[in-house]
Amino acid sequence: MLRVVVLISGGGSNLRALLEAAQDAEFPARVVAVGADRQADGLGHAEAFGIPGFVVPFTSFDSREAWGDELLAALREWEPDLVVLSGLMRLLPHQVVAEYSPAIINTHPAYLPEFPGAHGVRDALAAGVAQTGASVIVVDDGVDTGPILAQRRVPIEPGDTETTLHERIKPVERELLIQTVLDIANGAIDLKEYATP
Repeated sequence: MLRVVVLISGGGSNLRALLEAAQDAEFPARVVAVGADRQADGLGHAEAFGIPGFVVPFTSFDSREAWGDELLAALREWEPDLVVLSGLMRLLPHQVVAEYSPAIINTHPAYLPEFPGAHGVRDALAAGVAQTGASVIVVDDGVDTGPILAQRRVPIEPGDTETTLHERIKPVERELLIQTVLDIANGAIDLKEYATP
């Protein structure tokens, strides 16, 4: 059984989808803890499913590195096989990436390498393209630069706003995330292939 820790900053809709999938006795992964960098609404999903939650508040530390040390200590307590970033709106400090990558994955609301960064949906609309997408990647030290594990296109419709487009991307992100976790758990994706030498 794959032990998963999920890190969030917000509402945790991807987290909830993963928690629901993991309720199936046949699903070969379990969320063992949910962490956040602030008091996030998504921690309520963890509570509803009886999953322990923890908060390492970014604003309580003098530097990203100091926050990273505390986050790393919190992660180690749960001995995760996989760390999933689910709307964590912070770049992970190097020491966290160094310890867990390539067993850290993240979803992104664009068809990478198109439109990386915090505003992928807005940037796609601003570019006037006909389609964008969703991706699941291995986290490295860059901004959405890690190896791509799964992705799917999402068309941009006339009159789309950032909100309407993002609402259409989210279900695709959730499906890709659940399938990717499943593929990692059952060996269809071997994360060791993505380890940096």
